[in-house]
Amino acid sequence: MDKIIKQTQCWLDSVIIEHNICPFAKRERDKGSIHFCVDDNQDISQALENLVLECERLDQQPEIETTLFILSQIGQDFYHYLDFLDIANQLLIDQGYESVYQLASFHPDYCFDHSDEDDPANYTNRSPYPTLHIIREKSLEKALQNYPNPELIPERNIEYCQSLGLKKLQEMLRHCSDSHTD
Repeated sequence: MDKIIKQTQCWLDSVIIEHNICPFAKRERDKGSIHFCVDDNQDISQALENLVLECERLDQQPEIETTLFILSQIGQDFYHYLDFLDIANQLLIDQGYESVYQLASFHPDYCFDHSDEDDPANYTNRSPYPTLHIIREKSLEKALQNYPNPELIPERNIEYCQSLGLKKLQEMLRHCSDSHTD
């Protein structure tokens, strides 16, 4: 589990923060308010139960701003991961977490609809492992109010990743996977 967390932290630091893919991540990383949780269940219902437990952790620990819920066993296939994501989103609604938390999705094979799998734009959402980012809605709303033109963030990220090129992005992601293999 330590290896998985270190690889994910490397990705967060050297890809997401260093390249400003998420302009809000650095502040939370510097504050130490990002919780990393590895779920190693092969059973979908148990993984979903643990996702709810992570939401409850956020309820009880306001000093944790956000959680990266990393799936080490489930969702290795991107399309199965999307099915899991749909179920997880519905579960949050069923558990009364709609408008409290939202899920952002990351996957090693992330591919936008109608996009070529080798499109560098997909790297805005590619990560070392299938990951659900549990975000506090109120915090996100507040951050977006204080950020100029937040609607341009996805467009900027896509253009930026395309300017970096596929090889560079593959190297960046591979670096995090390779550098923490022990």
